[in-house]
Amino acid sequence: MTQQKSVSVLGSTGSVGGNTLDLVGRSPDKYRVAALTANRDVEGLAAQIAQFKPEFAVIADASLYAALKERVGGTGTQLAAGPDALIEAGQWASDWVMAAIVGAAGLAPTMAAVQRGAAVALANKECLVCAGDLMMQAARAAGARLLPADSEHNAIFQVLEERNRDGLEKIILTASGGPFRDWTTESMAAVTPKQALNHPNWDMGAKISIDSATMMNKGLEIIEAHHLFDMPEDRIDVVVHPQSIIHSMVQYADGSVLAQLGSPDMRVPIAHTLGWPDRIHAPANRLDFTVMGALTFEKPDESRFPALRLARQALTAGGNAPPVLNAANEIAVASFLEGQIGFLDIAALVEKVLTETVPAEIGSLEDAIAADAEGRARARECLDKMAPPLAAVAQTF
Repeated sequence: MTQQKSVSVLGSTGSVGGNTLDLVGRSPDKYRVAALTANRDVEGLAAQIAQFKPEFAVIADASLYAALKERVGGTGTQLAAGPDALIEAGQWASDWVMAAIVGAAGLAPTMAAVQRGAAVALANKECLVCAGDLMMQAARAAGARLLPADSEHNAIFQVLEERNRDGLEKIILTASGGPFRDWTTESMAAVTPKQALNHPNWDMGAKISIDSATMMNKGLEIIEAHHLFDMPEDRIDVVVHPQSIIHSMVQYADGSVLAQLGSPDMRVPIAHTLGWPDRIHAPANRLDFTVMGALTFEKPDESRFPALRLARQALTAGGNAPPVLNAANEIAVASFLEGQIGFLDIAALVEKVLTETVPAEIGSLEDAIAADAEGRARARECLDKMAPPLAAVAQTF
């Protein structure tokens, strides 16, 4: 009988965390849960503790510790709360870690897992966007294995031939184009949060759904791909592929293009990282090429979706520009979801913050966290000066 693989899930109650535990729960003979963390979802975390019986569980919001303890106290799971406890969860002994905490809060716990040499499945974009050089250096120093869990980067990971790096011409990231792929700029000005959350292919959380609608998610993925695969910005292309069947491609010097295909189900890339270097079963729909229909491709329109241009500019600038880009985007997305700004204001706000940011180097995790805080603060200052969105104005009449 093979030894069980111990797993930790940082951000277990989110979409990626839930999909990860769905896979783990299907093979209890192969996996055991070492640690779980959640932000504020006490009920969700309590249910996971009851099902998986982890050794350690953390609620990030310390004010909710008593509520969690009341629900699961006495189960044998060690409980903790707060930012330091999140880091402890990253340090907790396990073979494999899913890094799925959204935002800058995931930086320190993920770094802790990397520094102890774990196999770390990366679903948190901020780790590489805000501190890519630091994270990659730490992984090399500790012998950690970074396994990309995003569908696009996981696709590249599967088809990139390391022995043929000299023959690698470029990476091609595919994008669905989101729900407004064919919309005019004028139409997008009146987009509501409900419309933006209605992704045509993927079932995702609110933040990533809005990022897909603005195509900022693809901009952030360009930055991630640069760090993960050591590729310069000008050799990372983006192509819009509305069907979301081809998840990304790699082009070689002989003209060959290798692509990874699969149904749009996050359990596919997660299963690849969970089973790596072996392959395990994932309960995703299988592709039927006889009924699939056409696969189409088009160039992204950066005039309608300027987030792609902004991300490339931030990557080229380096230093604090990528974490500021990411932080400003988080504030802008949250403000849009709350009805404070319009859909087109998201990219406009990010661009204004980037323009006003004084360049600085990122030499430590503390620098990255400080740049994130600066980006958020500057974004809030800019928000206070912005006019209300058209949708909000219309509601007053």
